[in-house]
Amino acid sequence: MYGIKFNGKHSYTDMGYTMPIDEREIGFPSKEKILVKVPFSNVEYDFSEVYGSQTYSSRMLKYGFNVLKEGNWTHQAMEFQKTKLINWLMNSNGKQRLYDDDIPGYYFLAEVESEASFVDDFETGTLSVTFKAYPFMIADLSEGHDIWDEFNFELDVSQQVDFTVTGTLLVTLINNGTPEVVPEIISSSQMKLVKEGTTYTINAGVTKSSELVLKSGENVINITGNGKISFKFYKELI
Repeated sequence: MYGIKFNGKHSYTDMGYTMPIDEREIGFPSKEKILVKVPFSNVEYDFSEVYGSQTYSSRMLKYGFNVLKEGNWTHQAMEFQKTKLINWLMNSNGKQRLYDDDIPGYYFLAEVESEASFVDDFETGTLSVTFKAYPFMIADLSEGHDIWDEFNFELDVSQQVDFTVTGTLLVTLINNGTPEVVPEIISSSQMKLVKEGTTYTINAGVTKSSELVLKSGENVINITGNGKISFKFYKELI
């Protein structure tokens, strides 16, 4: 039975609510453009990426839930079901992972912020809610995983993310998503990484720095050191 998993529970298997498919609407984010037009001309400059990369607005996810109590067709039973449903959806304490059964392998970071709408015919009803979500859906598995049954030939790329360095090693990491991502780097010893002319010193252990990002596409990194190093990051798609 189609549903969503949110706030630790599945809408059908845990909560018992069915969802009308015609109430499902997966919105898309829009680009946040910073445009400056030169006075007295048709020239327009785009400063949207002046601080790094293109930013996007939040995306909206709309779902409907059928509210009823089988075996107890009363208005009171329907009201109790509605109360249970809205408290589950609203009591998330910030953005939480939302899994949509129709989009396997990915999740949204979402939260219900605005009021919900409810239409009832006394004994049953439909509750419609809109989630405000992070612009991108995020892969559940990190890049470089070797789970063959989970590999998506349309969206995934096969690549190595674990390396043994003896002296100097040139590697290429592919960010197959849309935005820049910050990798988690696990190294057995101190190493130096050079990416696009900038040198980063990575100490032994786990490092995650917002200064070292992987742009969309190929990222060539020159590694100097001795030991093992691995990169953990997740694809993000519109």
